[in-house]
Amino acid sequence: MKVIVKSLLCISVALVPLYSQAQAPSDSTKVEFTDAYLDTVKLDKAFKLNDYSMIGVEYGGTANRMMFNPTKTQTTLYLLNTYGVYYIRCYKLFDGSPVIGSKVGLRYSHEGYKFKENKETGITPDIEGAYKAVMDVVELPFMLHLHTDGPYYMVAADAGIYGGYRLNIERIGDYVREDLVHSFKETDRRFDYGLNAGIGFGIVLDPFEFHVNANVRWSWNSIYDPDTYSKDYYRFAYPFDVVVTAGLYYHLSRRTGKNRAQLRHEAYEQVYHPKSNEDPDSQGR
Repeated sequence: MKVIVKSLLCISVALVPLYSQAQAPSDSTKVEFTDAYLDTVKLDKAFKLNDYSMIGVEYGGTANRMMFNPTKTQTTLYLLNTYGVYYIRCYKLFDGSPVIGSKVGLRYSHEGYKFKENKETGITPDIEGAYKAVMDVVELPFMLHLHTDGPYYMVAADAGIYGGYRLNIERIGDYVREDLVHSFKETDRRFDYGLNAGIGFGIVLDPFEFHVNANVRWSWNSIYDPDTYSKDYYRFAYPFDVVVTAGLYYHLSRRTGKNRAQLRHEAYEQVYHPKSNEDPDSQGR
């Protein structure tokens, strides 16, 4: 019996190396893929946003009202032909999205009012005999630009201040003095400033972006001096408008990834100067 056990042990010891050798991978079992096959492999690229900037133009219209004190019966005055040129600079937060940036520009737009009949009194209000007035204004908006990005879209929110100047006025009404139809009075205020804020949505087709924006413009400067009509009872008229525009922007720098020249240079360095990225101190060792 002992002889049989010793024989089995000897056989087992002899078979272990053979089993291990059979399980070990050999060079002949390694799978190699051709370049043609590797070119067909699709890899999901991680979306990583860069710090980038863009410039663009916007066109649209305004829905104009006034915040009167004392109040006056009015209706919304709709005007087209709002133009703007803007520069947007975006920065990453915490190496990702959303991003924070700034938006500045130059905009030509309109302010105005349009009164309607008071049903209780049957009287239509007027200012200097005009039931309607349109003012052309030029503005410089300075806004904080917050937005979140996807590969082919962006959603933004803007908030800031603006300064402007009322270029001219047109008063419309049956009782407007002829010399005031296209003229400001000395008591009219031509400088404008206030709050500008809104939201927007963009479709990104690199290097272009198509934007649609809706902004609220709230002036903090009345269109005339408060004591124009009475030294005892002040009156105010603050423009409060909604500005809707569509715009086309062009990227001044890459929104994501590297450009072709950068990739070509990196490939060249890796192929022809593979040691250029090594520690210089190690080259002399």
